[in-house]
Amino acid sequence: MVLAAAPACNSDESTATDDPSTSAGSSPTAGGDPKAGGTTGTEAPQATQPAAPDLAVDPPGPMTGAVQPADVLIFNQKPLSDSLIKRIKGLSNVAAVETFGLGNVVIENRALNVAAVDPGTFRRFTPTETAQLQEAWDRVAGGELSITPALGRRFQDKNGEIALGSGEDAPTIHIGAFVPQTIRIDAVVNEKWAEELDMELGNAVLLSTGGAAPESIRKPLQRIVGKKASIQNLDIAARLGLDPQATYAAVLTSGSAADLVGTFNYTVIGGGRIAPDPAWVAANIGTEVMPIIGSMTCHREIFPQLRAALEEVISRGLAGELHPDEYAGCYYPRFIAGTTTLSNHSFGLAMDFNVPGNQRGTVGEMDRGVVAIFKKWGFAWGGDWNYTDPMHFELSAVVNPA
Repeated sequence: MVLAAAPACNSDESTATDDPSTSAGSSPTAGGDPKAGGTTGTEAPQATQPAAPDLAVDPPGPMTGAVQPADVLIFNQKPLSDSLIKRIKGLSNVAAVETFGLGNVVIENRALNVAAVDPGTFRRFTPTETAQLQEAWDRVAGGELSITPALGRRFQDKNGEIALGSGEDAPTIHIGAFVPQTIRIDAVVNEKWAEELDMELGNAVLLSTGGAAPESIRKPLQRIVGKKASIQNLDIAARLGLDPQATYAAVLTSGSAADLVGTFNYTVIGGGRIAPDPAWVAANIGTEVMPIIGSMTCHREIFPQLRAALEEVISRGLAGELHPDEYAGCYYPRFIAGTTTLSNHSFGLAMDFNVPGNQRGTVGEMDRGVVAIFKKWGFAWGGDWNYTDPMHFELSAVVNPA
């Protein structure tokens, strides 16, 4: 995840970008040259001036509210009325709603789905690492483009700009960030760009079902929006045909995690999440108050070595290097993003610390003394992976404190 090199009117910015990936290397900067201004650091001051003042909106400020899984996308040729949106919000199993504009832009015979959004609210429906990257949303508010890394690399020119269309008069926009986007969306601009791109605002809606299966609301949604509107399930399990009524079993075959997890039965729910067998949860998951962090819900068997690690962090004078308000959880039953592979968070065997400054694909800001202590106590660190995840620690060996 990389912030692009700022255009000339902006101040220089560096970049901030849980499970291991086989992808190696860092993302490119605008222009394809790592020296152009984008980096893989995490000290990234906000741009002091918008890139496109005439197409800028107010900066969004810090994110408010929780990240919401984007479970369902509704698309209509014309804007959905306020009364229809109100009826959608009133459905059971609809936990959160975001309305925006969605249209196609053809670039080199490739149609890209571009969303015109409110940067302050839409961000909550994007992947967690994207939602939390403040600089990316400041760039969008300033009139720049946020785009998936592969497409950004493919279509940018030497100045880090993209022509949004194939004609000679197509408007050009500077790329502000190469970041993962919501499924079915390739790039994001702010709402002021809608008129420039001849897009409708309010013709698309993202829904979060709050843990319910997205399929459970398809029929009532269709009755509300009519047959001409498209309703798409965005959950990876639904798209790959996993049955939400079926029970699946995961059996880890080797390592300390396999010894602790045993046979793990679960069903599939929306937003890449799963529902483990309640009997397994009752037998294996617990909550304890840990040093520094406070209340943590994890696999019961890792608490002794986790406590020992945190106590050593304190004894070494490093307690200030872990920030309780930036802890993002341990037990979170879900798939690895974009896959149907279970995350170690599903078993309560992984935890994320100091999230804002330790995004995926970056070197991160995690104190290396803290890292060494956690490794000593049997935890692997995501900062060692090919595609780094420096916020992430997970069980690698059971260590019994003396």
